[in-house]
Amino acid sequence: MPGESLWSALEPLLEQVTKPIQYVGGELNSTVKDWHVGGHGPAGEELTTRWALMYPDAYEVGVPNQGVMILYEVINERPDALAERTYAVWPDLEAALREAAVPQFTVDGHRSVRDFDLLGISFSTELGYTNLLTALDLAGIPLHAVDRGDDDPIVIAGGHAAFNPEPVAAFLDAAIVGDGEQAVLTVTDIVREWKAQGRPGGRRELLLRLARTGGVYVPGFYDVSYLPDGRIQRVAPSPDAPGVPWRVSKHTVMDLDAWPYPKQPLVPLAESVHERMSVEIFRGCTRGCRFCQAGMITRPVRERSITGIGEMVERGLAATGFEEVGLLSLSSADHSEIADITKGLADRYEGTQTGLSLPSTRVDAFNIDLANELTRNGRRSGLTFAPEGGSERIRRVINKMVTEEDLIATVAAAYGAGWRQVKLYFMCGLPTETDEDVLQIAELAGRVIETGRRVSGRRDIRCTVSIGGFVPKPHTPFQWAGQLGVEETDARLRRLREAIRADRRYGSSIGFRYHDGKPGIIEGLLSRGDRRVGKVIEAVWRDGGRFDGWSEHFSYERWVRCAQEVFASDPECAGVDLDWYTTRERGETEVLPWDHLDSGLDKDWLWEDWQAALDETPVDDCRWTPCFDCGVCPQLGTSIEVGPTGKTLLPLTVLGSGREELLEQA
Repeated sequence: MPGESLWSALEPLLEQVTKPIQYVGGELNSTVKDWHVGGHGPAGEELTTRWALMYPDAYEVGVPNQGVMILYEVINERPDALAERTYAVWPDLEAALREAAVPQFTVDGHRSVRDFDLLGISFSTELGYTNLLTALDLAGIPLHAVDRGDDDPIVIAGGHAAFNPEPVAAFLDAAIVGDGEQAVLTVTDIVREWKAQGRPGGRRELLLRLARTGGVYVPGFYDVSYLPDGRIQRVAPSPDAPGVPWRVSKHTVMDLDAWPYPKQPLVPLAESVHERMSVEIFRGCTRGCRFCQAGMITRPVRERSITGIGEMVERGLAATGFEEVGLLSLSSADHSEIADITKGLADRYEGTQTGLSLPSTRVDAFNIDLANELTRNGRRSGLTFAPEGGSERIRRVINKMVTEEDLIATVAAAYGAGWRQVKLYFMCGLPTETDEDVLQIAELAGRVIETGRRVSGRRDIRCTVSIGGFVPKPHTPFQWAGQLGVEETDARLRRLREAIRADRRYGSSIGFRYHDGKPGIIEGLLSRGDRRVGKVIEAVWRDGGRFDGWSEHFSYERWVRCAQEVFASDPECAGVDLDWYTTRERGETEVLPWDHLDSGLDKDWLWEDWQAALDETPVDDCRWTPCFDCGVCPQLGTSIEVGPTGKTLLPLTVLGSGREELLEQA
């Protein structure tokens, strides 16, 4: 029967695999609802809308994901809907499931994923695409959307990578771009109404209803044509899909205080990558870093109020028992009331061993008062800053307006206040970058160590330099840029490593961590690819590709070989190859695979900002300066929402009289 638990078949298999606890479920604050929670209509029509939510990576990576956790709670609050979670299974369990004919399952009710109405996938990175195919295949869901029938779930993608879903378009029924809270409720309503009416028109009618909202992209209703040289000629709605829009709009939640989720965060049973309770303090960023897709696609800035943050922290601590609270955003120190937030929370939880952290801190937004509030009740760990570019010239190109003196002044204050370890994050392969730009990272790190020794009077000062490869992303000014090749990236990083090691004064105090250029090239293929790349993804998966975001599982050679075979044998791929998708620079008039997905950003403005980057011209943050016409606010009917509110946090804590009241409210 649909919805029955698979636990009796699954349990014996867990004795054969590593980390079986990740498949057990039953975490604190998890939910298992009755399969028919919504009941039936007068004619026996099914009224329950059932979501299986998947983060396509291992449990330890997926379970702390805020996006999935929020949607899980939002859906389960509805009396006529339910949501359960599923994650990518490790290869050992995949083999055991196949041998025992046990399908992909949810960790909450251990129900078959194929029994659900919708399978929602949250893609924060493109390197999870092969894991999607594994899950579909294990679930018994046809890989290709065109092969699915009325009894198969609607496979719908979200997350940042969904802003260009074209590489996985063949495997998706639909995609949602932007914020998911209201979007999943809209989809739930449409599915419920369709089921209550007796499922008229079958799967196609349901997809048409979703597409006609203007906020759900159904790739199967769009036709793509190509020019002889391989470029896209046009993406247009299919003639047999009336009412489907030419462009699909992004969803934007404006009043974050009205969406205080998660109210009861999940507490993992197994160790996860983030052992803390997190609160998103604002959404969006207008700093305008030209490489940053997250900052571009989440505009405008919308702050949660200081009192809203305080209530979420209080409720979350009462519900979880965590001892660390992460204040999340793309640049948390930019919140207009961050000083009052951190001081208020530090005062509220003083003596409780409750620590605060800002996972993302800009050099020019950091100060010692802020850092001291963050560490008042917790341990003092290392500080991480992201100058991104090694030279001031390249930082003008990427619009990361942090000077070397800004960084030195900041680390001087930190080392002088007792910190001993600083981590600096940079990128390699940025547009217009030269060897000299990268080698200046070594000089900058040396100055950091020199400064730390001088202000602290100590020799045990450390600085870790971490380098990531730059990958051009859709909906950014760099979406037209050519990507630096593997050999060039690796050669540049070798020179930097040699320069650091050659510094006899400071080299032994500088740690150096980097990724070679190979994963970045494949990420580049997947991030800016079109529908033809889906054939490569499937070929890699069939060749054994799994968990490509993990270095021990990633195989560059497999990706290159499969890409060569697909591009050489498929007539539709004439004129394209791996370099065509990655290291090639695009022209202004080229139709990009994601142009029909509206992030709110005006394409002409993005091109102008790309030209400004080439001219090394910075752009201001429109939070504090006049609008510079990126297009988001007028196009989406939104606006920047920042404080200050002038409110303060009351000293109510979960250790005092407020605990029972808060638990009752939750």
